[in-house]
Amino acid sequence: MTEQDRMHAGQLYYAGNEALSAARDQAKRLTWRYNQMDPADWNGRTALLQELLGRLGKDSWIEPSFRCDYGSNITLGNGVFINYDCVFLDVAPITIGDRVLIAPQAGLYTASHPLDPEIRASGLEFGRPITLESDVWLGGRAVVCPGVTIGSGSIIAAGSVVTRDIPAGVLAAGSPCRVLRTLTDADRAVWERQRREYEASGGRYGAAVSQDQN
Repeated sequence: MTEQDRMHAGQLYYAGNEALSAARDQAKRLTWRYNQMDPADWNGRTALLQELLGRLGKDSWIEPSFRCDYGSNITLGNGVFINYDCVFLDVAPITIGDRVLIAPQAGLYTASHPLDPEIRASGLEFGRPITLESDVWLGGRAVVCPGVTIGSGSIIAAGSVVTRDIPAGVLAAGSPCRVLRTLTDADRAVWERQRREYEASGGRYGAAVSQDQN
């Protein structure tokens, strides 16, 4: 069993292993290149993200600067937007569903370390996967800790530290992050009314804009 196998299985592994160190160095080179690229070079930036990540969904995007451990353990669904200065420590899988919004300086940290200081000093560590289900909105400087799943449609307030699973369809905040309330049809009604007002004033977005461009 290789150190990479142990890492992927969520077991203790040695992070200083030569093969893992080489893989992290490759991710550093790719993220460095990405962060230096011409902002107008959409095709080049997309190609580099496809090389870095395990999966880049359709119409998904990461604003620089961006940092990760491996990249290959990150999968993005369709229509994902990750804003400036985010850090993903992907020693375990980071799985992000469709239409997820991640605000600036958010961190997804799958890496963890033994509680015992002697074992921790030996360089052994482990990881637990993180999942953001579809339509999650993660606020600025929020931190998601190892092993956490955030349910579909939930909103995590800025600055929150998410240490345990969050169910679908809620607003949550704090350190540690706790559910404040369930998102309801009344919330939707408020924003649906404002969307209709936007459209009535001549605003165009989404599919309507795309059709204009075809």
